[in-house]
Amino acid sequence: MKMPSLPSLLVAPSLLACDFAHLAEEIRKVEEAGADWLHVDVMDGHFVPNLTMGPVVVEAIRRVSRIPLDVHLMLDHPQQWLRPFLDVGVHYLTVHVEAPGLEQPAVLRNSLETIRKAKVGAGLSLRPKTDAESVRPFLDRVDLILVMSVEPGFGAQAFMPQVVPKVRMLRQWFSGHLAVDGGINAKTGEQMRKAGANVLVAGTYVFRSTSYRDAIQSLRAPSG
Repeated sequence: MKMPSLPSLLVAPSLLACDFAHLAEEIRKVEEAGADWLHVDVMDGHFVPNLTMGPVVVEAIRRVSRIPLDVHLMLDHPQQWLRPFLDVGVHYLTVHVEAPGLEQPAVLRNSLETIRKAKVGAGLSLRPKTDAESVRPFLDRVDLILVMSVEPGFGAQAFMPQVVPKVRMLRQWFSGHLAVDGGINAKTGEQMRKAGANVLVAGTYVFRSTSYRDAIQSLRAPSG
């Protein structure tokens, strides 16, 4: 049987690593440098040991952005926060399969359906140590799977190579967007592309580079 063609490769700079004192300018610069999506990490200080932004800031980002907004909720009880983020006009909204409040499969399915009913892409994320099988029952309800290749919560962490087989396995089951986030650079990005990922989320690698354009382009091209 012929395998379905993979989605196009997309680069999504993670705004967690940008200069927040010049947020609108940073967004403009990565857009002009060729970014496909903007990745936004929302953390509550409970699900992960960090606190970032809420719907008000995401709404401000949406007003100045011209490319799709990919919002990653790292929250306890994310089902309580779906509507505020959906209302600001995001394009993809991702919850964690491990999130407290989503332990019951029916609750998780309902949350994914709520996202889709809003005409927004539904995403499901999993931590590095979480087995790929945990998301398999929900594949018919998601448009994006986000594999964390570091422990979520902070940027500038080292890539965890043990997630490569997980990405490869997920691609065998899933033909939608398969994203990876954490320690992504030209070398690890190539590993992830070969494993089947088509969305590379990169924060420090892009925003700490001397050329955003060169960094983004290197994620698209084979290393070496």
